[in-house]
Amino acid sequence: MKPPTISLSFFLLFTFGLVLEASKNGCNGGLKREDAHIKRSDFPPGFLFGASTSAYQVEGAYLEDAKSLSNWDAFCHSVTGCGKNGDNGDIADDHYHRFLKDIEMMHSLGVQAYRFSISWARILPRGRSGEVNPAGIMFYNKIIDNLILKGIEPFVTIFHNDFPQELEDKYGSWLNPEMKEEFVHMAEICFKSFGDRVKHWITINEPNVFTIFAYELGLFPPSRCSEPLGHCVAGNSDVEPLIVMHNLLLAHGMAAKLYHENFKAIKQLLTLLSFFYAPTLTNLMSELDRKAAKRGLAFNIGWSLDPVIFGEYPKEMREYLGTKLPSFSEDEKNFLKNSSDFIGINHYSTTYTKDCTNSSCSPIANRAFRGFLEMVEERDGVPIGEPTKVKGLPVVPRGMGEIVNYIKIRYNNKPMFITENGRSLSYQIELINHGYDIDHDLNFGFVVSGYSSPDVPGGGVKELVNDVKRVKFHEAYLASLAKSIREGADVRGYFIWSLMDNYEWLQGYDVKFGLHYVDRHTLTRVPKLSAKWSVVDASYTNETKLKTLILRIAMFSFFQSLLIDLIQQLPSFRLQIWNSIKNSKVGRKAKVCDSKSDHPNYKACR
Repeated sequence: MKPPTISLSFFLLFTFGLVLEASKNGCNGGLKREDAHIKRSDFPPGFLFGASTSAYQVEGAYLEDAKSLSNWDAFCHSVTGCGKNGDNGDIADDHYHRFLKDIEMMHSLGVQAYRFSISWARILPRGRSGEVNPAGIMFYNKIIDNLILKGIEPFVTIFHNDFPQELEDKYGSWLNPEMKEEFVHMAEICFKSFGDRVKHWITINEPNVFTIFAYELGLFPPSRCSEPLGHCVAGNSDVEPLIVMHNLLLAHGMAAKLYHENFKAIKQLLTLLSFFYAPTLTNLMSELDRKAAKRGLAFNIGWSLDPVIFGEYPKEMREYLGTKLPSFSEDEKNFLKNSSDFIGINHYSTTYTKDCTNSSCSPIANRAFRGFLEMVEERDGVPIGEPTKVKGLPVVPRGMGEIVNYIKIRYNNKPMFITENGRSLSYQIELINHGYDIDHDLNFGFVVSGYSSPDVPGGGVKELVNDVKRVKFHEAYLASLAKSIREGADVRGYFIWSLMDNYEWLQGYDVKFGLHYVDRHTLTRVPKLSAKWSVVDASYTNETKLKTLILRIAMFSFFQSLLIDLIQQLPSFRLQIWNSIKNSKVGRKAKVCDSKSDHPNYKACR
């Protein structure tokens, strides 16, 4: 019998399909893509998945092409410095020279939107008293044009902590109302230069964090504070933060008024965004602590959102701060009210809240400026969530849903974007022949070879990118977000902080939030497991569909070929079976005749 034949092309197609299927579940640290609990399809059509960075943290080129010194350049070059081991943003990730490759990197992942900031000192080196720097305009034009070319939506932040040091020297920074005019001029240049292509604008990033770190705690430039919060040369930690925040809010409102009256086109949106903790409410809390948690929402969220939505500070802040809290004129209330088209949420963590009027609190918390409340990470000795490498940012996924639901209710479900969410991992790099240990956070047995760019010359990198905890973090936070969306929250996008490891304010390069590891010597980008994770990597979705289709076609073709060959050979196959059976009968009959010589038909049998 001739065996069924299979064409070579069908065999190769089938084999190729098996290889593709195997590669889909290849070396990924033991975390299979199909094991993911969250998918892009869990979110509404048009929902954007993006990544974020900021100018000082990634660009480098701190004095190239007519850029002036920024406040952070000057601060980091000062005697005190601004990070561990003297780290600064002079080179950072060298995004200034590598932006094309970085955009291609985003495109290869299927990133749909990219949030980045404009370096004020690169656009207007001397502020409004000087000329616009054409090299700076050209740089950001190239970024925007290439993003759009790759199908990536640009989200542009105008002020993300850095501005020309000359303005600091001239005005004393944001304590001076003149800074509002400087900001509006900067915003106008951005609107004129990039507004024909940029549909989503963020005026000011985290004004609450900038204010607290620079003017209450004195940790950011210009390092102003008062005892007992710090040992600054000058400042008033109870008054100056309120003045600075007031000026920032008015600067946003003035820029928004300019934008809406002169530049806004259909479907263009503008906002101010803030860093939001979610002071959680539980049934186990005392009544005083529950009131403190609600007060914390006003002091943390309402401080920046209430003015740009309702035109006024929260009632709780006005009650506790009295005349220390600046007031808005009627005209200011009018242009501030509804000056944000959407709400940008930078959210990382959630805390418990303790009332300080009936409990002992830290000197920082037990003040009117903080609402006489303290945010704590544990209750009765039990942590609210898993600690991370950044103190104060435990992992509490439910907080994402809680803060979105709170904003949905309080601010009439105004459209929202999660403009930052991420987890820090700080690890040492194991160097071959150097005896370093991998931090336990990354000790999952997944080894990436082929990258020989060590952080210490002379070694090879054995383990860089197995950030399983980061993947689990994003899955859990996204699951909480998806639940809120199903319950009616109008959330339209989610941006991971950050596209790549970068300079983290005050912490240098030791704390890493990125989807890509950046070698500090070669600046090579190495994708981590989180970059290859299916929700981040949209190309995975399309690629997997293609692989699955190829595999199914291959398997169908294989079995179709086999079936056709069997059918075609069925007549001869049946004949061969019949002949085999017939021959078998004759053989048995002959054997009987031979064994019995007295058989009457013996001669015939022979």
